[in-house]
Order: sequence, then structure tokens, then C-alpha cells
Amino acid sequence: MTLCMNKIWEEFSMPLKAFVSKRVSNPQDVEDILQDIFIKISCNADSLLDDTKIHPWIYQITRNTITDHYRKNRNIEFSELPDDLANENDEDLSMNKELSPCLNTIIDSLPEKYKEVVILAEFNSMTQKEISEKTGLSLSGVKSRVQRSRKILKTRLLDCCNLEFDRIGNVIDYKKKSSDCKYC
Repeated sequence: MTLCMNKIWEEFSMPLKAFVSKRVSNPQDVEDILQDIFIKISCNADSLLDDTKIHPWIYQITRNTITDHYRKNRNIEFSELPDDLANENDEDLSMNKELSPCLNTIIDSLPEKYKEVVILAEFNSMTQKEISEKTGLSLSGVKSRVQRSRKILKTRLLDCCNLEFDRIGNVIDYKKKSSDCKYC
């Protein structure tokens, strides 16, 4: 597959710069990392077998390049490192946090019977058996409601946004489908 580097630059340079800037404070380092990212994209374009996976592929290159930057520069004073860098995982490098207000709005819009079980299951990390005991619903009733609430959430989110996921399911990029979305 042949990638058009001009198109990739036009589409990705600003979002990647913002992505890197959130993780690297020095503007010169951000520019250097961005350049390294595009060099890696260009040199490894042949390894991308499915062009529909270009977003996750590019963001994986970006995460690896940021990690390489910090590995190469171990002489950076500890106080210069971002506070959360040591604890940063794939979820922190994703757009999940940026989408959370949208998801909260969608959860708030759910019918109360679905809203309650999804909050208990997803945010309070309760098992479906624990939810059954807490709410007085049968276990099969809880399973049904959790499944339905997740389906509604997914449908409403996908109705509003085009989402790109990484290899473990984190959202790495999204675009609103229209400005009329009442959730995002």
C-alpha cells in the first residue's frame, strides 16, 4: 500500500502535536518527536497492511516514540517529568478521558432502570450478583438490564461519533458526526 505523506501530514500533524504536547512539556522536544513520528510513518508505511487501521497504527507509533524519548533522556530531572508519566498506561494515552463527559451525558439520558445498573456495574465495579442483591432484581434481570444499557450506550455514542480504537479497545481518535449531537 502506498501512503500519501502529504495527506497524512495534513490530517495528523495537528492532532498528533496536541497529543504529544499533553505528554511532553518542552515545545522543542514536541517538534522533534513529531518529526520522528512522521519519519517512522514514512519508513514503515509498507508494514501497514490494512489502510482502515491507519489511525490506531499511527497512534501506536506516536506512543512508542514518546516512550522512546523519555527512555533516551533519562538524564532529565525528575521534576521535569509530567507528574503522571510514570503511572501512564494505554488508557491514559487514549481519548477515553476526553469522551467521558459525552459518555456521562449519555448515561444520564438512560431510563432510570438501566442507568442504575450500568453505574453499579461499570463505575462501582459491582458484580451482577451483588447488583441483584442490592436492587432486589433477579440475577437474570440484572444481566438483561446491564446488557441492554451497554447496547444503548454504544448505539448512542456511535450515532454521535466515529471512533477509532487501539489494540486493547481504548478510543484513540474520534470525530463528531454532526454538531447536532445532543450528547457530545
